[in-house]
Formats: sequence, structure tokens, C-alpha cells
Amino acid sequence: MNQLIRNRSTPQKVALRARIVLLSADSVPTGVIMQQLGTTTPTITRWRDRYEETGMAGLLKDRSRPGRKRRIEETKVREVVERTIGEKPAHATHWSTRSLAAAVGLSPASVQRIWKAHGLKPHRFRTFKLSRDPHFVEKLQDIVGLYLNPPEHALVLSVDEKSQIQALDRTQPGLLMKQGRAGTMTHDYKRNGTTTLFAALNTLDGKIIGQCLPRHRHQEFLRFLRTINRQTCKGLDIHMIVDNYGTHSHSEVTAWLHKHPRFHMHFTPTSASWLNLVECWFRKITEKRIRRGVFKSVPDLISAIMGYLDDSNAAPKPFIWTASVQNILSKVKRANEVLETLH
Repeated sequence: MNQLIRNRSTPQKVALRARIVLLSADSVPTGVIMQQLGTTTPTITRWRDRYEETGMAGLLKDRSRPGRKRRIEETKVREVVERTIGEKPAHATHWSTRSLAAAVGLSPASVQRIWKAHGLKPHRFRTFKLSRDPHFVEKLQDIVGLYLNPPEHALVLSVDEKSQIQALDRTQPGLLMKQGRAGTMTHDYKRNGTTTLFAALNTLDGKIIGQCLPRHRHQEFLRFLRTINRQTCKGLDIHMIVDNYGTHSHSEVTAWLHKHPRFHMHFTPTSASWLNLVECWFRKITEKRIRRGVFKSVPDLISAIMGYLDDSNAAPKPFIWTASVQNILSKVKRANEVLETLH
């Protein structure tokens, strides 16, 4: 006990408890202990009794205390959850903490805690659309098969166009980011023209064949097909995954493909752009290079796009498709069942 008191690493509250026990063991009156240690009678009694019950271990560790009693009744919690999920406020699309708190008679902080505990975020939503393509299953099997089991002696290219990319210049210079403050840019801008990015993603190694063209017609798509033809090995078949945009099935495009039999077109189902892996790369270039960029002209914009493309090709990272056809069809089935119950 004396060693515990003399040890400099002993917490002060533990040393105080040990002194109380030692003085009590020497039959020192409680009033004297209070004066010497500057404590109170309840404290002396508590640690004297604790030592008698549990010994030295009782002095070293505080007993666990019960948490604060629940103030919100279970029925009220259930009401908050059910109204959040099943109802909408009279003049809004979704509940806020304040509007729901006023409706159920709680504080906004209480509503926020209930939402957090049940994983509810009414301010957020996700978009979706189910494909109504009558050949959805066949096209799905075809494209997923290309991703998971690509043909030998062939390239699988995920092809699409990112059209109407605007060269936006800000009306005033922004401020750089510094400690404690985010970077800034004006909300308004100057339009300096547009370009369209044609891109073909090699699903095997993640490399991109890209080309910026002024418009988004079958003539530009033919130019891009010729670019792909020049930049790929002539001994390989080319399997191209494309969406249902009209330029991809234009008569002149079909005639060109007939003259180049190594090119094979695979069309995604309608309303299923998520099947085209190049969309993942488009999202990356939008977030990292285009959205917050400042471009004083279309050539500046094209230079930035091609610079990002070259940098991406210097250290390519393929997008790995993992979803099986069966898993996708199961999710589509569940979604259709939910929609049918709502209508």
C-alpha cells in the first residue's frame, strides 16, 4: 500500500483511496482523516467498505455505472421510424429533423439520434431505372460473358461518347485551399464552346483509346472507328460494347462494319448504361479533371482531356467486373416485385 502511494505513476485518486485505507487501519478517526486529506465522510466510508469487500483490486478500478435511463418511449421511437418511412410532410417531399420533431413532439436532436440509430437519411436518395428491353436477358448474358470470359485472340472494348463537354471559364479567379478553408470558385461561368469525347476502354488492361471531336454524329463515330482500327493489332478481332444511340446503328456505320469483319458490335439493353464499363472511366475523368476545371477555350479543354487520358494510360488500372448474370437477374426480379406492389 505504501509503495502504491509513493509511486509517481499512481493516479491521484487511487493514492487518495490508499491513504484513506491506511489511516483507517491505524484507527485514525474519520474527522481527522477528513482534515488531513481534504475529503468527505461519504468518500471515506465508500473506499473503506470497498477495500473490505474486494481488497486492493477495489481501489484500482472504479465500478461501472449504469447509463442514463432512456427518456424516449419505445412507442415514440416507433412512431418516428414509421412516419419517416411511410409518410411525407404536407408541403414537402421529405422530412427534416425540425419538421418531424414538430409533428411528433420531440426535439430535433432526438429525431436525429433515432434516425442515426435506424440508418435513416431522408435527405438522400438514389436514382434508378429498370430496363424494359424485351431481349434484356440475352444482351445481359452476352455482355457479362465478354467481361467474365472474353474470347481468345480478340480485344473487348467498352465504347461510348461523352458528349457536350463544356469549356467553362469562371467569371472571377478562385481562391486556393489553405488550412481551415476550402478552395473556392465562382458559381457563375463563361461558356467557351463544347467538345465530345469518344473513348474505348480495353477491358483487359484498362487502357483507353480516346479522341475529341466537335460533334456527336455518325460521321464522327466513323472517324473514331477508323482510329480504333489504326491503333489496334490487325490480327485481333474487336468486340465493341456500345449503347443503343442511333449513330451506332446508322446505315453508313453498318456498311463500314461489313467491310471490316473483325469488328463485332454488342449492344447493351435499353436503360442499362451501367453495363458499359467505360462509364466508370467517364465518371473518373469528370470528377478529377473536368468538373472543377477552368478552360478558356475548347483547345484548352481538349488538351486537359488528352493529358488526363495519357496519364491514365501510363499506369492503367482495369475495372474488374464481378457480378454474375444470376445475381443481376435476382436483383432485377426483386426490384420489379417491389414496383408491382407500389402500383
